[in-house]
Amino acid sequence: MANALQKPVQLSDDLEAVVGKGPMTRAQVTSKVWEYIKANDLQDSKDKRQINPDAKLGAVIGKDQISMFKMTAAVSKHLT
Repeated sequence: MANALQKPVQLSDDLEAVVGKGPMTRAQVTSKVWEYIKANDLQDSKDKRQINPDAKLGAVIGKDQISMFKMTAAVSKHLT
């Protein structure tokens, strides 16, 4: 039986705007969110552990700034 990270999940429309069309695994979602953050230079310049979301990512995580450690929990609310 596949573990939770390997099981494909459905994504919300907001999350699909960031990572592309689902379904995909949680591991793929996390990887693609990080690709998006790096491609759009959304890590805080002074503290790389903080993410400064743009409008698209902000629709998913819903904050002005979020710690990388809390981001996974925020993203998981968009998975079913």
